[in-house]
Amino acid sequence: MNTPTRLELLGHWIAGAAVADTDRLAPVTNPATGEITRQVAMASKATVEAAIGAAQAAFPAWRATAPQRRARVLFAFKALLEKNADRIVEAITGEHGKVLDDALGELQRGIEVVEYACGAPQLLKGEHSRNVGPEIDSWSEMRPLGVVAGITPFNFPAMVPMWMFPIAIAAGNTFVLKPSEKDPSCALILAELLKEAGLPDGVFNVVNGDKEAVDTLLTDARVQAVSFVGSTPIAEYVYRTATAHGKRVQALGGAKNHAVVMPDADLDSAVNAIMGAAYGSCGERCMAISVVVAVGGDVADALIGKLAAKVRALKIGSGFDRSSEMGPLVTRAHRDAVKAHIDSAEKEGAKLVVDGRGLKVEGHADGFFLGGTLLDQVRPDMAAYKAEIFGPVLQVVRATTLEEAVALIEANEYGNGVCIFTRDGGTARAFSDAISIGMVGINVPLPVPAAYHSFGGWKRSLFGDLSIYGADGFRFYTRRKTLTQRWPEQPLANAEFSFPSH
Repeated sequence: MNTPTRLELLGHWIAGAAVADTDRLAPVTNPATGEITRQVAMASKATVEAAIGAAQAAFPAWRATAPQRRARVLFAFKALLEKNADRIVEAITGEHGKVLDDALGELQRGIEVVEYACGAPQLLKGEHSRNVGPEIDSWSEMRPLGVVAGITPFNFPAMVPMWMFPIAIAAGNTFVLKPSEKDPSCALILAELLKEAGLPDGVFNVVNGDKEAVDTLLTDARVQAVSFVGSTPIAEYVYRTATAHGKRVQALGGAKNHAVVMPDADLDSAVNAIMGAAYGSCGERCMAISVVVAVGGDVADALIGKLAAKVRALKIGSGFDRSSEMGPLVTRAHRDAVKAHIDSAEKEGAKLVVDGRGLKVEGHADGFFLGGTLLDQVRPDMAAYKAEIFGPVLQVVRATTLEEAVALIEANEYGNGVCIFTRDGGTARAFSDAISIGMVGINVPLPVPAAYHSFGGWKRSLFGDLSIYGADGFRFYTRRKTLTQRWPEQPLANAEFSFPSH
């Protein structure tokens, strides 16, 4: 592995300017080559506190800014995102590894949330009732919380932050973002574009870092709310720690998403859908299909045959190669962890239909590549089935009935996404009613809600009461204030001691 002698240093964005503390640095790697391309500063507690302080100082003026004016900043930001799409997409591919088209798709889904947040003047309207009592009117208002924070994962360095901060700042809050240190460039680009769009300094801040930065955000009394996306163990830690310090929290955790294939399904259509959902972004998606539940032996055999041919034919290479369908995994350590899950499944008796462990990509000997892998005869008691592998590994579990398939899914600790492939409306309805999963697809493998709905799982895939973006996003980043007023023409004649009623 060749390491450049001089590396670009990525720091933080605080109060509208780039800041770098250089006491602790971490490498940023190109996953396709294994080359260290940059260094990123790991924020100290003092640096994070400075970012919180900048956000706190900016809050009074931003809270007082009319929602329409906030929306205009976001409209300008949306235009700049589209103008700078190539720059953003290249940063994502260079540090995460996903193919360019996938990176562009991620950016577009983030832009959709920005578009939704531009509706803040309408979405922040409260409710009004006249004459709830004699000459008494009552109304509600949606008030911002103050300083809020977002902690985001490596797999969507553009989209997931934009699930959070556009709605938060549209609602009048100020924001501190802690992105993944594995691919930090995107967050800094977004900060620059927000400033160019006219966002006042301090309203949006970025701190790169690790647990020290996270713990500071979770415990600082000035931070009113925390949004998180990542693994379930960390989501639970974030939820417990932040709520213990009096904060509002939405913490989205892991997933084990199943696709049920019924005997009446259009197999060719199902196979094509599953391929993209399982191997897109190298399986590094919280909504990726990682398990197929084939109902009936004939369906399973036919499905395996069709999937195997396509998995073997996957075009794998650098994300910058337009012919690539799948790029590398994000780090060497993560690639090795995914390999270990394949080893474990094979050892426990799963049938290895397609083995991606021996993949070599010409010209990229040091890249973090792993070929598409397909496992059959997987059982729920296997370690690989229980784990969120987060890689290009698709497992097939065989079931005899729909009821057996539902029971299998219900027994899993995660409840993020699920889908069913069938031609029968009654089957689809029965399945969607029975299943305890937050997002359900009917012949749709990745049922990710549109920006004006909300994204969130059930069970141990979500900690907190509100999902992310959409209407729940505005509910999360605001608190309701209800006002009741009376302007009587005549003063009250006597004191009233009974509890007021209408």
